[in-house]
Amino acid sequence: MAKNKNNQAVWNIRIKNSTSAIFQKVGNSIDIDKRLYREDITGSIAHVEMLFKQKIISFKVKNKIIYGLNKIEKEISNKKFEFKKKYEDIHINIEKRLFEIIGEEAGYIHTARSRNDQVITDLKIWIRSSTKEINILIDKVINSTLKLAEKNINTIMPGFTHLKNAQAVSLAHYLMAYVEMFNRDKKRFINNLDNLYENPLGVAALTGTSFNIDRNYTTKKLGFKKPTNNSIDTVSDRDFVLDFLYSVSVCSMHISRIAEELIIWNSDAFNLINLSDKVVTGSSIMPQKKNPDLLEYLRGKSGTTYGNLFSMLTILKGLPLSYFKDLQDDKEIIFKSNDTLTDSLKIFNEILKNFTPNKKQMLKLARSGYITATDIADYLVKNHSMSFRKAYQKTAAIVNLAEKKKKNFDELTLEELKKVDSKLTNDVLKVFDLENSVNSKKSYAGTSFDNIKKMIMKYKKQK
Repeated sequence: MAKNKNNQAVWNIRIKNSTSAIFQKVGNSIDIDKRLYREDITGSIAHVEMLFKQKIISFKVKNKIIYGLNKIEKEISNKKFEFKKKYEDIHINIEKRLFEIIGEEAGYIHTARSRNDQVITDLKIWIRSSTKEINILIDKVINSTLKLAEKNINTIMPGFTHLKNAQAVSLAHYLMAYVEMFNRDKKRFINNLDNLYENPLGVAALTGTSFNIDRNYTTKKLGFKKPTNNSIDTVSDRDFVLDFLYSVSVCSMHISRIAEELIIWNSDAFNLINLSDKVVTGSSIMPQKKNPDLLEYLRGKSGTTYGNLFSMLTILKGLPLSYFKDLQDDKEIIFKSNDTLTDSLKIFNEILKNFTPNKKQMLKLARSGYITATDIADYLVKNHSMSFRKAYQKTAAIVNLAEKKKKNFDELTLEELKKVDSKLTNDVLKVFDLENSVNSKKSYAGTSFDNIKKMIMKYKKQK
């Protein structure tokens, strides 16, 4: 019986000996890049339609190939497709199955293209789709944060610098700071789409092709905006991968920051928030414990995304042009970072719905640490014609007085305050009020209640 040539590696005519077992193990990527099957089939259909349009293949061949590809997509979607490691990757697995379905005409599918341009096309389409899905998840996090902020406009807490009480703020204002961060993440992912809309298909291995192809046709068919400009750069370019990994890393960092914040606030030392039983775990030895494990998980996962970014940077740093096997790792790195971020966003959104602020404790903490000191200095500047530096010194003397008497600001009497400055009158006592302090910050982006309400409405209108 004749040997089935289509059951062998595509290069078996040139390379006679079988690949070593260890190289087969590390050389195949099918377990990873099979996630690209839809993108690969979509790209192949557009490619053969273009080949027919350009009279490079016949109508009959085009239809047979498309029929076979659609059948393969159904098989994979229904989990009836056998992925074979000996065929290395998703591209050859699909091609080999196509031979089984339609016969020798399957050989036309690879006319005027290479796996080099094929895989980049698949990857760009996949990242485009993934980017949009990530932004949907970010929107959900923003919406949950806005709802929480809207309920806590009048919740007063200390704002921190160096983790020390600094000035009074609204909890809503604190939460809205993270809305700004996540909004920047969205913009960062959106900006990346420009490079993802350049079509790599048609540059082949690295030089382009002698066939009369129409790259503008496949560009339109596959939802790109324009073809890439240089064939060598196209097959070696992974800037779009770095852009994606960087954006994932920054978003992970923002999640990690707020996770750390909530871990601190949930600690017994601060006791500023309470976490629902849905998002905590217990201890194997200490029955009383409720641990913020999910928040710690989020904090830790930022390290994974950073590592993936630096792995890709390291892979690229010493590569000459154009394609090298080193680049095979890009897909595994992308998928891992994508999965880590999407899981983290879903988890964080769940946490936002399952914690409540301890308003009494927030207010109690805000009353300590003399956090209206800057308000007193501002009052002295506005009402007693002092320079800010002189007012700062007077205020520092008031802080020293309060510390000496072991009193909070609002416990000081006017007589005691007059010992620092005899010109002070009763109206200075209003300055110590925390709500007045928060509401006085009316400058744009400040923490006054009206500012916060306007900013929440601004973001709600953007939905």
